[in-house]
Amino acid sequence: MRSFDFAAGTAVLTGAASGIGAELAHGLARRGSHLVLLDRDAERLDAVAAALDAAHPDLEIDTHVVDLADAVATDRVAAEIRRRHPRVRLLINNAGVALGGRFDQVTLEEFSWVVDINFRAVVRLTHRLLPALKAEPGAHLVNVSSLFGLIAPAGQAAYAASKFAVRGFTEALRHELVDDGIGVTSVHPGGINTRIAANARVGSGVDVVEHERGLRQFEKLLTIAPATAAEVILRGVARRRGRVLIGWSAKLPDLLARLAPASYGRVLALGLRRAAAPARSGESPPPTSPASGVPAQRRVDQPAGENTREAT
Repeated sequence: MRSFDFAAGTAVLTGAASGIGAELAHGLARRGSHLVLLDRDAERLDAVAAALDAAHPDLEIDTHVVDLADAVATDRVAAEIRRRHPRVRLLINNAGVALGGRFDQVTLEEFSWVVDINFRAVVRLTHRLLPALKAEPGAHLVNVSSLFGLIAPAGQAAYAASKFAVRGFTEALRHELVDDGIGVTSVHPGGINTRIAANARVGSGVDVVEHERGLRQFEKLLTIAPATAAEVILRGVARRRGRVLIGWSAKLPDLLARLAPASYGRVLALGLRRAAAPARSGESPPPTSPASGVPAQRRVDQPAGENTREAT
């Protein structure tokens, strides 16, 4: 498959209002892509679009405010996109949200909310826009999974389930769409410094004090800039890579899961404790793992965006 050509093609991007999503929008514009940007945060989305308009007046930039948890609204927006853009060269499903808490600390409604946005919306939007991708020679699909689509630590049952589902869905499409000439990339960001953890929901049964303490410690691990992550993703698309892992915080756990698929949890918990160790001797240690309800990233993965709760 030839390298991907961004110039003069239409790119649809979810979660475009902040974090990795906003940086992806700017990176795509620099490469000459016309943009269709989706997010639920109207104010932030307008700000991103205004900046893009000022920097790239020759590009077409459309915006759609939509909550991807709303299936009817998502279908409506997808239909409008197809009407205005019957040919789409690139679809990036980047939006996502996080939920802190063990499975027994969250309600089924909270669990479903994560799955609806992180997985079902990806499936729905891809299904609705696939004809437009097939109509454009050399099209490409990107689904942002997560580090937690490679490993599943305690305290992340909902988030990991949704991101593993994205990974499986994307891998199947990679095989199915070969004959259509559509490239497919699964993205797994590591410790990206976005707002997804700070804006995550906390499970109804999670101790808020413990959650806040764990969050402060975990934020020390978020060292990769969203702009860096966006460039890694776009370089992967240009090269038609099937899978993109961002940072050693994704690559090392992936290797660990391959070497010890049933027992990596203990090693992961120990590594997290050491990496997020308090700087002052009198400070209490972080929780053993994100099991305390920390949404184990602000983007130990995720997009920034869609719901700027946040994402990946």
